[in-house]
Amino acid sequence: MAGYKITKKDEYYTYTAPGHSECKLCRLHDPADVDGGQLINGLSHFLPSGGGTEMGKNPAESIYYIIEGTMLFKAEDGTETILNAGDSVHIASNYGKCVKNIGPTTAQMLVILLPPAK
Repeated sequence: MAGYKITKKDEYYTYTAPGHSECKLCRLHDPADVDGGQLINGLSHFLPSGGGTEMGKNPAESIYYIIEGTMLFKAEDGTETILNAGDSVHIASNYGKCVKNIGPTTAQMLVILLPPAK
């Protein structure tokens, strides 16, 4: 184990997640990567006109940062917000939300997760 881990642009791994559709999910970093690590970092690619997630809750505190494209963010309280490149949203653990690509191109979203303490 080391104090850091470098992930080059072609060294990520893909995975599937429940409630996600029309997307490619890439994991860049996991807690096991570094001594005392806690963060998870991923890059999600959502296909145009519908790629996204179902309404759901995650036990991890989350930050979504839109790198490219246009995403519709829906909160469990019914609020809807359009997010464009450069916009971000910070989400409390166990708070319901979903995202959907509403633009004409593939959207890219950086995802940072802080799982609950063990």
